[in-house]
Amino acid sequence: MLKKLAAGVALMALVAGSAHAAEEVEVLHWWTAGGEAAALNVLKDNLAGQGVGWKDMPVAGGSGVQAMTALRARVTAGDAPTAVQMLGFDIKDWSAMGVLGDLNELAQKENWDMVVPAALQEFSKHDGKWIAAPVNVHSTNWLWINKAAFDKAGGKAPETFDDLLKMLDAFKAQGIVPLAHGGQPWQDGTLWEAVVLSLGGMEFYQKAVIEADPAALGGDKMKEVFEAMSKLRAYFDPNFSGRDWNLSSAMVIEGKAGAQQMGDWAKGEFLRAGQKPGTDFVCIRFPGTQGSVLFNSDQFVMFDIGEGEERSAQLKMAAAVMDPAFQSSFNVVKGSVPARVDVADTAFDDCGKKGMQDLADASKTGNLAGSLAHGHAQPSAVKSAIFDVVTQHLNGQITTDEAVKRLPEAVAAAQ
Repeated sequence: MLKKLAAGVALMALVAGSAHAAEEVEVLHWWTAGGEAAALNVLKDNLAGQGVGWKDMPVAGGSGVQAMTALRARVTAGDAPTAVQMLGFDIKDWSAMGVLGDLNELAQKENWDMVVPAALQEFSKHDGKWIAAPVNVHSTNWLWINKAAFDKAGGKAPETFDDLLKMLDAFKAQGIVPLAHGGQPWQDGTLWEAVVLSLGGMEFYQKAVIEADPAALGGDKMKEVFEAMSKLRAYFDPNFSGRDWNLSSAMVIEGKAGAQQMGDWAKGEFLRAGQKPGTDFVCIRFPGTQGSVLFNSDQFVMFDIGEGEERSAQLKMAAAVMDPAFQSSFNVVKGSVPARVDVADTAFDDCGKKGMQDLADASKTGNLAGSLAHGHAQPSAVKSAIFDVVTQHLNGQITTDEAVKRLPEAVAAAQ
């Protein structure tokens, strides 16, 4: 505990020593793909209209792993950015160090407590105080399908995992890559958590992923999950290893692949390519997960930089992020849904409307849970331990039996 406190004090001193231009926010983020960058411009333009400059610090890499590495280097060097895009448990880790700015006065003034779902507030607050402004809610258990290939395969949405395999077989018969996948640990984890939910349901997902129950992690149902992952692996193309997620989206957009399992940020790539849902592509919940939502929420945290014009710029950014009009315009472009429940779905396309309704329904029925792959189910050490086993298995480095044995061991060692 003393070590942690000492580290927190040291970090506070380093952050306090950071220097930034007046009325400017330096923003560390990982929104570097085309659709993501377009969405970010909505926020930049909003702030520019208020006279607040934007200094960009993009760090490529989905799920923010590389961004958090870059952030640690910046803070250690005494040069923390003013605002940082963060997810779930990363927010908890940084807030525990005492280096984040307090947004509580602004949050109370603007009534954030009443418009942000409780599941998000779990990550937006520390010791009852707001320390982050949520910009959106993403969900990860989606399947994106090329419409032309879908129609050739019969045009019927698969409802079960076995139905999915039949559709992938039909894509293979068409001579295209059945399932576009990028072989990066976070992408492997995103696919794995969808399969866990598909085959085990929300109760099993809660046990295995949220609670990290050893019996669930090493039992027969988990063996079934890993066997299913091996089946899906057979539908990848030989060049999947290391591929960025947006390049897999491009394969589906261009008709080179039939489908991609990915979070709803993928929709931004389809829209940017001029495609329309229902006409050029199809969006469905990953087969077997209908009625359930695995979520993650991009939030912006502000580092504690004291008072003055820099602090004023931070508060303007936080207020801009939470503005209902911005929440609508940003998420329409991004592919996600608003973090506020009072935003109308009028401007959203069919996939967006479905996402908003799914989120509302899942929240009411108790079928809303945090995504492991995107930092909302377990701390980063446990997440990384699970990634290691999942990726080794998917790449054929360990057998299914070895994976089922290693998974609970790896989680226990990381806890």
